[in-house]
Amino acid sequence: MSDPLEASRPTSVPFRWIPVRSLAERHRDRVLSHLLALEPGDRYLRFGYGASDSQIERYVERLDFDRDEIFGVFNRRLELIAMAHLAYLPEFDGESDTAEFGVSVATQARGRGYGSHLFDHAVLHARNRGVDTMIIHALSENTAMLRIVRKAGARVERDGGEAEARLKLPPESIASHVEALVETQAAEFDYRMKSNSQRMDMLRSFFASMRTGMGKARVDRME
Repeated sequence: MSDPLEASRPTSVPFRWIPVRSLAERHRDRVLSHLLALEPGDRYLRFGYGASDSQIERYVERLDFDRDEIFGVFNRRLELIAMAHLAYLPEFDGESDTAEFGVSVATQARGRGYGSHLFDHAVLHARNRGVDTMIIHALSENTAMLRIVRKAGARVERDGGEAEARLKLPPESIASHVEALVETQAAEFDYRMKSNSQRMDMLRSFFASMRTGMGKARVDRME
């Protein structure tokens, strides 16, 4: 069974920037497509059970893009290949100012640091919302997720086949707000560039098909 996350980036691979974009209501269909494409084992690790298509559909329908934060990584074809859900909880086990984190990475996008980068991105945004504790529920066999949270300093408690990690976050600062703003603007620019590139590819394909059609028409007339 494959993990829905990869471990931290290999030290031999140089750092590269990963654009993480905040998702909104208009991205709900892409979120659904991403989650439905997860293999059965990955669904089990992401949700803690073997989620069916209908259960995933209900989960996506209930996503509150106004209350929570959902982040995503898009490839050059604007396909959602990794996403994270940061759910803000007004009260959890008597604690306030708490958020819960969940993440998934498409099979073809593994090994690129998306899981750990989305986690770091969520921590930054949680801090800036005044959250002091992040909670991560994971199956004990989800070693990749547990490795990421332990590396961040989370306290992990196991209960049979399940584990709960709690990470205490530092308070927000001017630097954390500036960092989030820069990342958001850069990711938006990256998305627009990919969108423009996709439009240009469509135009090139259209004109290529037009030229092919016109050439065929000339041949037909000559015949």
